[in-house]
Parts: sequence; C-alpha cells; structure tokens
Amino acid sequence: MADEELEALRQRRLGEIRAEHGDPAADPSQQEAKQREAEIRNTILAQVLDQAARARLSNLALVKPDKAKAVENYLIQMARFGQLGGKVSEQGLIEILEKVSQQTEKKTTVKFNRRKVLDSDEEDDY
Repeated sequence: MADEELEALRQRRLGEIRAEHGDPAADPSQQEAKQREAEIRNTILAQVLDQAARARLSNLALVKPDKAKAVENYLIQMARFGQLGGKVSEQGLIEILEKVSQQTEKKTTVKFNRRKVLDSDEEDDY
C-alpha cells in the first residue's frame, strides 16, 4: 500500500514539475486540444488550396515556419469570412505570400556612431 501511495506522489510531483517548465507532455488534454486544432487547420487548408499550392506552402513551412503560419492564418481567416471564391491556385498563393511579406517586411538601418577622438592629424606639426 505504501509503495502505491509513493508512486502516486511521484507521478503527481513529476506532473507538477513538467507543468512548471512548460512541458507539453504534462497535460494530455492540452496536447489533444492542439492536435484537434491542427487537424481542423489542415482540413480547412485542404478545402481552400489545390495540390500545387499545398505543396508550396508545405515547402515554405520547412524553410520559414513563422511565415507559413502567417499565410495559413490569413487563408483560414479569408475562408471563414467567405472571401475566397473557390480553391486557391499556386499563383494565388504566391500573391498572398507577397502580401504577407510586404506586411511583415523588416526594414534594417545601419547607423554609424562616430566618436570624436583626439587625433594628431588635425594638428599640423611640421
């Protein structure tokens, strides 16, 4: 009986530690919810995109997952509001990618901070 109680305490403590550190295996209900959400996303994307567009999107997800996620969210939002008139082709996906890229484009600037230093070249010593 003591061994069973000890094992139950260990399992509970292990679950608490995993939950504290954000381990997804800690809560099976959260993991199931994420799986259901992923399945729903995949079915919506399967209905909205044709095969070539899905292939391009999956290739993009391998290289730039954050951009692919943004495109997926954009497509799902358009599908929910009925803004898509049929399946999106590969060319349509490219146009959507360009729109998303323009919205998330980062502008980099380089600023030189030139410090004034006492330089002997300023003085003419002949």
